[in-house]
Amino acid sequence: MTLPRAVSVAVLGSTGSIGVNTLSVIAQHPQRFEVFALAANSDVETMFAQCEAFRPRYAVLANESAAARLAARVGDAGLDCEVMGGAAALLDVATRPEVDAVMAAIVGAAGLASTLGAAKAGKKIMLANKESMVMAGPLLIDTARASGSALLPIDSEHNAIFQALPANFARDMDAAGIRRLILTASGGPFLHASAEVLAGATPDQACAHPKWSMGRKISVDSATLMNKGLEVIEAHYLFGAKPEQIDVVIHPQSIVHSMVEYVDGSVIAQMGNPDMRTPIAHALAYPQRVEAGVKRLDLAGAGRLDFTTPDCERFPCLRLAYQALRAGGSAPVYLNAANEVAVDRFLNHEIAFNAIAEIVEKVMDDLPSQRVESIEQILAADGSARAAAAKLASRGSGLAERRAAGGLGH
Repeated sequence: MTLPRAVSVAVLGSTGSIGVNTLSVIAQHPQRFEVFALAANSDVETMFAQCEAFRPRYAVLANESAAARLAARVGDAGLDCEVMGGAAALLDVATRPEVDAVMAAIVGAAGLASTLGAAKAGKKIMLANKESMVMAGPLLIDTARASGSALLPIDSEHNAIFQALPANFARDMDAAGIRRLILTASGGPFLHASAEVLAGATPDQACAHPKWSMGRKISVDSATLMNKGLEVIEAHYLFGAKPEQIDVVIHPQSIVHSMVEYVDGSVIAQMGNPDMRTPIAHALAYPQRVEAGVKRLDLAGAGRLDFTTPDCERFPCLRLAYQALRAGGSAPVYLNAANEVAVDRFLNHEIAFNAIAEIVEKVMDDLPSQRVESIEQILAADGSARAAAAKLASRGSGLAERRAAGGLGH
């Protein structure tokens, strides 16, 4: 009996938490999956270790000087792996004809070009880069539809919704008898923090997530609830849900990953331990199921499941995301770009935690939403918002004083 050919996978963002977990699942099923390419930004040591363990045909680092160092390491070790550098190489490996599936896990706007390229090339895309959908949702959906590319969500919330939807769901909530989608949020490390604690929060505190092990940028987004806001926008594009059909509830235990409510009153939830290997394994093997190495859920041990309404006064980023979604056009691009700049400045100790939301709000107020239909228009809007956010961030703590004086909207 001849075994089917292993699925050839390109892992974009291989050195981050999603990439590492993806490789963990692949390692459990060497007969089913093989690593064709690994790609990341600049982490030479982690990438070299991954090249030794998985023997990809290609390894890419977007940072060209880091790629040169990796090439030297790979050459000295005698590995049969071609090392490439630069952003264009990310697109190259994502669209190679040998690739069956692409894990799109490059954080932020940097992952847009390769994700869109993979969609155009008709690849099975495991979408962990929510920013691509936030920035270019309609373009990405239309491109995937035209090429026959499959978009499988990796975010635990969207993957949960995907699993709870009817078979052959066609982005029509009404036709499927769906009343609303309910995204769950852990609440992050500052769920019960006072305004004073939030004002003085440090990057290390913001990155100390109580349930999930994630990269620093997404950890800060979780702390501000911007991550949930981006997920609201992503859910709108992925599932065709109107803003009023997407609700968010705080669920600190992170056991119920999200829910779908139907018009007959049924609510179908996907549950499991908080481990990203579950949605990754689901997408890798879809429509089949494979072992992910995840600890079995002990509901009796969990004891209780709590749900509360998010506080958009203390965490205004969620409100701003809904605002951007309703405005449409370039507004989600502005939201994402301003947030990326502000989070980076916060992680570098240049602005306060509360200034993240203030910068995003001011950029959205100052830049009128425009129609965007091409990648060029999207990138132009992204650039404008980044420039505006950087200018605001350079003023540092002055934002907080101007808010107190009534200079920024609430």
